[in-house]
Amino acid sequence: MNSTAPSPVVVSTSPSDQSSRVFVYGSLLADDIVRVLFGRVPQSCPAVLDGFHRFGIRGRVYPAILPVEKKKVTGRVLLGVTSPELDILDIFEDVEYERRAVDVSLMDGSEKLTALTYVWSNGSDPNLYGEWNFEEWKRSHLDDFVGMTTRFVKELQLPEPKSRVATYESFYLKEGGDTPLILP
Repeated sequence: MNSTAPSPVVVSTSPSDQSSRVFVYGSLLADDIVRVLFGRVPQSCPAVLDGFHRFGIRGRVYPAILPVEKKKVTGRVLLGVTSPELDILDIFEDVEYERRAVDVSLMDGSEKLTALTYVWSNGSDPNLYGEWNFEEWKRSHLDDFVGMTTRFVKELQLPEPKSRVATYESFYLKEGGDTPLILP
């Protein structure tokens, strides 16, 4: 797992660049996951999304965000995301999330910009709880999630690939059984 200091970036705020910026806040904060999905790690900037909360999800190791007044989500904005990469993210986020344009603030306070992000599609989901923690996730789940994501990318090459949710669920079930490896 590589962790290098990010290089300074110049962010264009032109509206035509909207689709090339994606605010990430969960598993995609890990360069290893982005690298498996894209084959590269785009430049990024730390950012904050105001008016949203990052929840844990019972039975899942990844988070969800939903609008919540007076809350904020820290993450980063991936820059220069190509159309094929955005298509991969749409498939990866599956039906559980909706892609939306949001306004984020760069953490250095230099500017606000519009980026795309993935918002949990079920606003009244009873499985959402508390606050999801990236550092805890990295320690407990990163290696397995890299494995699941690698399997997902291989599935995409098949004539009839499984959805990311189906890949996730099959990966996190114990071999030969129906008991999840991740408990609520």
